[in-house]
Amino acid sequence: MATTQDVTGPASSWDPYARGCPSRDLLDRIGDKWTVLVLGELKHGACRFTQLRKRLSGVSEKMLTQTLRALERDGLVHRTVYPAVPVRVEYALTPLGQTLREPLKTLTDWSVQHIADVLAAREEYDAHAERVS
Repeated sequence: MATTQDVTGPASSWDPYARGCPSRDLLDRIGDKWTVLVLGELKHGACRFTQLRKRLSGVSEKMLTQTLRALERDGLVHRTVYPAVPVRVEYALTPLGQTLREPLKTLTDWSVQHIADVLAAREEYDAHAERVS
C-alpha cells in the first residue's frame, strides 16, 4: 500500500487523521470488534483456534481466520504450528501485542461501566427520531 508519509520518520510525524497514513489503518485494525475480543482472550495466554471460536460467541470461522491473519501480519499475534496429527496451531500475543493489554482493558472496562448510559441515550434518540419523522 502506498502512503504519503516516510515510514522511517519519527512517531510524532504520524497523523491518523491524514489520508494514507499507516497509523490510520492500524487504528482501524485495533478498533475492530473482533480484534478487541481476540486480543482480550489472548491476554490469558496461548489459545487454539477452536478455543478462540468457542469463547468468542458469534464469530464466524472466516472472520476469526481473517482477524488472526491480520493480527499476525501486524506483529501483534504469533502463530505456532505443532507437528502432530492433526496439526495443532496456537495463537499468542507477541511482546508488541502485550503492550495493547492495558489500553484495551481500559476500553473494555469503560464499555461495561457506561453501557446503561449509552442504552438510555439510544432510547432517547430513537424516541425523538420517531417523533420528528
